[in-house]
Amino acid sequence: MSDIVRRDPRKAWIARNRLHPQHLEVLAELGQGAASEWMGPAGIVRRNPHAVGFMGPNGIKRIDRSGVQQGAGGGGAAKSTAQSKPLVEIESPAFLVAVVPDMAGGRLSGHDRDLLGLARQLADADPDARGAVLAVVYGEHKEDGFGEAGVDRLLTLDDPRFDGFAPEARLGALLAVEEAWTPRHWLVPDSKLGGADLGRRLAARLGERPATGVWQLEPDADAELGWQCTARGAAATIDIQRPLPRITLALEECAEPVDDNRHAAEALSLPRELPSPISRIEDLGQVPVDPSGVALAEAEFILSAGNGIRDWDGFHTAAEVLGATEGASRVAVDDGFMARDRQVGATGTWVTARVYVAVGISGAIQHLQGIQTCDKVVAINMDPGCDMIKRADLAVIGDSAEVLGSLVAMVKQQREEKRDAA
Repeated sequence: MSDIVRRDPRKAWIARNRLHPQHLEVLAELGQGAASEWMGPAGIVRRNPHAVGFMGPNGIKRIDRSGVQQGAGGGGAAKSTAQSKPLVEIESPAFLVAVVPDMAGGRLSGHDRDLLGLARQLADADPDARGAVLAVVYGEHKEDGFGEAGVDRLLTLDDPRFDGFAPEARLGALLAVEEAWTPRHWLVPDSKLGGADLGRRLAARLGERPATGVWQLEPDADAELGWQCTARGAAATIDIQRPLPRITLALEECAEPVDDNRHAAEALSLPRELPSPISRIEDLGQVPVDPSGVALAEAEFILSAGNGIRDWDGFHTAAEVLGATEGASRVAVDDGFMARDRQVGATGTWVTARVYVAVGISGAIQHLQGIQTCDKVVAINMDPGCDMIKRADLAVIGDSAEVLGSLVAMVKQQREEKRDAA
């Protein structure tokens, strides 16, 4: 137990009180191990069931997505912390574990990182015959943290043939990887973003019987590959156990993401060029979607309103011009300015947006919990000392109506310039 907990019982109380305004700050100060237990008033050591790594009664371990323990905020401090982690280099791996991440928005998602954590379990199980994790990535990307996510080898297939919906071309690339290196395991996210479809296509082409809906692995000496997997079945009503096959489609939180070291992520290239496939599928491009009709849990760009909004017509106009999905704080919803399904936070909807813009939101703890997995948070507020400003990656201090009005005018001007240039 941490000495901090023994010296200051009040911090231990705050650490286990998720609604306390200083909860996240105290967790960061105490660290993962200290926050998982504390000394009760009767001198009994108690465990925190909300702590990261706690194994609940149903056998599911809690995984941290807040970035408090892992430094996932994306700022300079997180990058320096990543560089200080020990570097792991595997020069001559005994085998490869191939992972095909979804890379939504050109970055590793939480699902992708869970999958890479699962791959590390398979690769590092035998210290005498250690494997390497190979990530196969299609097209251009914005990710620079493959090494921190546990990738030893990185194959980037940057070719226009993989743009858009091109499952046949992507499958052809995976078959080339199979021919070149014959990975011992193939791991693909069981998701709606393309991983589920691509994984099943690969299994059908290789003549393998894949495991789908996998959420847990256990060592099994009797299994062919030494592992047994547990998967969801019957519309997620039962668990099915079977020996781990070569091709696995895994769910979110199938494993803990890598956070204790960084790997080399050495660039690889295919030994020969890919043949040009004759595709039977023609991609006609993306269909425009009204952002107001996108569910908050699926939105990538959210403009959220709080108690500081006075010009609601201007806010709605800004959301329309920027192409953002509208969100709101609990106060704005309770006051009747926004619908209940637009509420963001622990008491509303937990969001995973790439960009979250909080306008006139002070930052109650429930709201901060609901946006903790957003990649970039922008705050527009008059109060430079509010909690939302402290949480934001970019803060704008000023009147929300003036800031949004200037932003809308700038966007319209740029679009007119592009239209005139065309």
